[in-house]
Amino acid sequence: MNRPQIKIKLVDRLGKCGCHHGHKVGDIFDYDTQRGELCPMAAHVAFPYVEILRYGGTVPVSKAGDIRFCCPDVDVINVFSLEVVKEDEE
Repeated sequence: MNRPQIKIKLVDRLGKCGCHHGHKVGDIFDYDTQRGELCPMAAHVAFPYVEILRYGGTVPVSKAGDIRFCCPDVDVINVFSLEVVKEDEE
C-alpha cells in the first residue's frame, strides 16, 4: 500500500498575533518532504489527521468543504487545510 502524498496549506489566521514560526496565509507544505519546515505545534496537530487519511480513514470536513485543523497557539490560531494528492495529480 502506497501512502498518498499529503499537502498542508495555511488558509487563515484567527488570532491577533503573527505566527511565531513565521508562517503566512498561502504557505504550502508537503508533509513528507517539508514537515521539518512546519511549526512543531502545527505538525503535532496534523499528525493524527494525516495518519487517518493515509490508511483509508475519514475525518470531518469543514463548512468550507475541506479538511481543516488549527494551530494550538491561542494568540495565533493559524488554520490549515489538508489535501490528499491523488496519484494522477502528482
